[in-house]
Amino acid sequence: MTKPLASRIALVTGASRGIGYATAVALAKAGAHVVAVARTQGGLEELDDEIRKAGGSTTLVPLSLTDYDGIARLGLALHERHGKLDILVGNAGTAGPSSPLGHIELKPWNDVFAINVTANFQLIRCMDPLLRQSDAGRSVFVTSGVAHKANAYLGPYAASKAALEALVRSWANETANTKLRVNLFSPGPIRTRMRAQVFPGEDPMTLDTPDMAAEFIVPMCSPAWTETGKLYDYKARTLRSFQPPA
Repeated sequence: MTKPLASRIALVTGASRGIGYATAVALAKAGAHVVAVARTQGGLEELDDEIRKAGGSTTLVPLSLTDYDGIARLGLALHERHGKLDILVGNAGTAGPSSPLGHIELKPWNDVFAINVTANFQLIRCMDPLLRQSDAGRSVFVTSGVAHKANAYLGPYAASKAALEALVRSWANETANTKLRVNLFSPGPIRTRMRAQVFPGEDPMTLDTPDMAAEFIVPMCSPAWTETGKLYDYKARTLRSFQPPA
């Protein structure tokens, strides 16, 4: 029986742990060849073992997303090897400091935006031509509810995720009349290392696992998915449209 994503090429960032790891495995199980990007070589090797056990295939790319020239080289390599990209999952992110804005130095602020915003902009500009070569290009970027809640003491993270959402929505509007579909995924509270870093007093065993969230990302990567410019709210299990402030 043919798998739903057979012969499709999927790029996943932040693939060495958490939601990125789980999504990479789920995409591979659905038949996609996964190009897994992360800084951690050991985590990528564990991912490769997991995908191979499931009968899938992967290409490991040890790369920091702040290496913007490296992202461009990756786009060129994908063009030379595959001539296209079918799926882009922009998952990599950093929470940054949890502190009053007046206490945050400029460098950690810039570090958060370098990963959460600028790296994703570079991914978009370098992968857009490849995704347009697909018969059904699909892109999903992982955001956070803090983009709308603007939680106290999480200013850099909230601001960067709000910027990411505006960036992705602009791209969705630019590509609305193409075969490319571009959306956001908001996982809510998930049992990840980043969640534990931001909310250290929370009992992780009360939270859903990354595998559970990944099950909902995979359909958004399918050729059958037709929505664009939307946000899937995992906690509410609802696909949401963006509205102006009330």
